[in-house]
Amino acid sequence: MAVFNKKNKNRDTDQDRVSGKETQQAKEGPEIEPGLAAIDYIVAIASGKGGVGKSTVAANLAVALRERGMRVGLLDADIYGPSQPGMLGAGFAQPDVRGGRIVPLSRHGISFISMGSLLGGEGPVVWRAPLAMKIIHQFLGNVLWGELDCLLIDLPPGTGDVQLTLAQQASLTGAIIVTTPQEIALGVARKGLKMFEQVNVPILGVIENMSAFVCKHCGKETAIFGEGGGKSMAGAFNVPFLGSIPLDPEIMKSGEDGLPVLQSSPRSTAAEAYVNLAESLTGFLNAGKTSGKIAEPKSFQLVSDNELQIEWPDGHMGRHTAYHLRVNCGCASCRDEDTGQKTLDPNSVPLDIKFTGVTKVGRYALAPGFSDGHSTGIFLYQRLRDLCECPLCSRDKEKETSFEV
Repeated sequence: MAVFNKKNKNRDTDQDRVSGKETQQAKEGPEIEPGLAAIDYIVAIASGKGGVGKSTVAANLAVALRERGMRVGLLDADIYGPSQPGMLGAGFAQPDVRGGRIVPLSRHGISFISMGSLLGGEGPVVWRAPLAMKIIHQFLGNVLWGELDCLLIDLPPGTGDVQLTLAQQASLTGAIIVTTPQEIALGVARKGLKMFEQVNVPILGVIENMSAFVCKHCGKETAIFGEGGGKSMAGAFNVPFLGSIPLDPEIMKSGEDGLPVLQSSPRSTAAEAYVNLAESLTGFLNAGKTSGKIAEPKSFQLVSDNELQIEWPDGHMGRHTAYHLRVNCGCASCRDEDTGQKTLDPNSVPLDIKFTGVTKVGRYALAPGFSDGHSTGIFLYQRLRDLCECPLCSRDKEKETSFEV
């Protein structure tokens, strides 16, 4: 029996539509939502740095969640170094295709997809970023995940295109940061955590992997890579510490054998640690305890071709005109990326410019289109609050200006 609350499976439907109709951008853009529409929680497993055991954590956490009665999927988003087929014992098995969509493989009760499964061999992926991004789009929008309680996404190291694409298009519930105790790993993990905060993806917690080695003969615990780093990092960023995973040969062996440690050694210390992690994660998901810094709009709509209206969770009803947003666009075409200075001449923007549509970008921004053809501007939620033109905000801005004068 599942142990956590269900969410509205169509949670983005109202926000991704404008005045009851899909925007032009949504019609023309890649079809992302159908593949993820029946998934309650989408959780990214990230580290920033390679070599910290993130994929091992993702695979075993997926099985631990499955043991709690949840329907779980695992998306291996590491295009260049996929490891989940080996971790889950799938070998070179390839997924089927049904009606033009990919049917995920299933191992240990987990539905999963990986570039390693599509290759069907050990050949390297020698692709440039645009081609790799096409595969990510396929994984997001063209896989028959069906109804899942939770989809875990095993991210590659770094803070690049894959991470940003997922943040923009997968409507992530949140991210989990995996680190090891030593400072060099913590430093990179902090960068990964900050990246998710910048795109308003809530941090569900920090996991410290390889926390200590416990000798099976004498029982002595040795902190080979240091100790307490993950917990300290979680405290510094005011995010939950989900728990520690020991440095245990059983975990290594389970990965080599393709048999998760909860099944190969269900009574081991490592298995117990993953059970505790799954319990902590489902607890935070149930309670909605995330660390998102900026509230997402409750809804947004174009009330006319010249006015965007945004309803915020605190009850504030924001108002934006097309001209005001266009002249305040901060994209690379309108602002110098190095100095931050405006390069757009306001006189070049027609006074009667109109909105042609508006789309949601992940959980952190809106992207309007304008009648002059400009469509590359992304407005973060905090920026939209700052640019609000409603009567209340306009009066406040007038008072500030009068005080300064």
